Amino acid sequence: MIDTELKKKLNIAVIGGGGREHAIIRAIKMSPLAGKIYALPGNGGISESAECVPVSATDLDGIVKFCTENPVDFAAVIPDDPLAMGLVDLLEEKGIPCFGPRKNAAIIESSKAFSKELMKKYGIPTASYETFTELEPALRCVREHALPVVIKADGLALGKGVIIAETAKEAEAAVRAMMVDEKFGKSGKTVVIEEFLTGPEVSVLAFTDGKTIVPMPASMDHKRALDGDAGLNTGGMGVIAPNPFYTKELAERTMNEIILPTVDAMNKENRTFRGCLYFGLMMTPDGPKVIEYNCRFGDPETQAVLPLLKSDFVKIMLATRSGTLADCEVRFSDEASCCLILASGGYPEKYEKGKPIEFDDMPKDILVFHAGTKKTDAGLVTSGGRVLGLTALGNDLEEAVSAAYEAAEHVEFEKMYYRNDIGARALAAIK
Repeated sequence: MIDTELKKKLNIAVIGGGGREHAIIRAIKMSPLAGKIYALPGNGGISESAECVPVSATDLDGIVKFCTENPVDFAAVIPDDPLAMGLVDLLEEKGIPCFGPRKNAAIIESSKAFSKELMKKYGIPTASYETFTELEPALRCVREHALPVVIKADGLALGKGVIIAETAKEAEAAVRAMMVDEKFGKSGKTVVIEEFLTGPEVSVLAFTDGKTIVPMPASMDHKRALDGDAGLNTGGMGVIAPNPFYTKELAERTMNEIILPTVDAMNKENRTFRGCLYFGLMMTPDGPKVIEYNCRFGDPETQAVLPLLKSDFVKIMLATRSGTLADCEVRFSDEASCCLILASGGYPEKYEKGKPIEFDDMPKDILVFHAGTKKTDAGLVTSGGRVLGLTALGNDLEEAVSAAYEAAEHVEFEKMYYRNDIGARALAAIK
């Protein structure tokens, strides 16, 4: 199948509609193998590069119907929800090959209890933990636990289902919010309570076909809403790559102790993982440990890392599906990158939509990835909490960070805000 596909242009459906999907569509468009690109549902910025189809990423029946009734040769299923719901399984049953893991492998993200048990079973370094399905035992645990303590909703929660509690009172409130108030819906019916790890955080995205695994440049996300890592957890306020805390020695140790053992463990569990596997890591005094796995490209890590890719992205996606990644070139630039998120005031809680977005002479070398935007008759307006991601490349990290912040001065919408310290910790480490 792959041999014949490589001789013709492929019509590709990209499932999702955020900044990450915009970055992925840009990478697809650069491939000579790319034919027509559909985005389901896409957004205001993506519409400049692909045909946007008004079908939600969680409308599995709608997606399957569109892909089978239109000339779609390949699908890239990007967000966590449709992966966890089994969209890859459904599309491949209809003869449409996909980039992304099947449902039984996507569980590595969709259930934190599963991933913690996997790590425990196969000796993969992670924080000590306990899992609870009943309220009172969970409350007893946090009352007696060393502080700070981490409380996680078991299921998917848009990157927000993790609470770091500084006091026992905060910990109890977090447990009740998840298990009683259902703040994260059914995702919080089971909670994982674990020790708080210290050290620099590192994100590693990796392509894998279940046999070969090829890590991308390590990055550093900035999850908290405000400067100095203050405020609430968000989906991510900015990313730099490469991550200076991820030394060659730590990368080698991580590969041997975490990355390869994880892929091997999934194979042994008959849950072979194909696609992009995300490793959220902490470089602790005892060495690298896993904070979390994601079964897909991170957001906004993708907007910083994928622009550094020099190889054919479509070929790589096909290779992960066909089991030929070992024979596929995967090469990245030696440059540095910085993605700065411009958000709506009030995010990650309540925020207003429909604010007009104005651009003023944006530098041509800045990549503008649309996350929460919508095209209207009156022009481009905001339609989400994270609105835009401005990605700058540079010969070094300082150059990339400086260019991203300079670019932010060329965008305006009401109540726009962004962090002023993206990359600051990394730059301090370098100096």
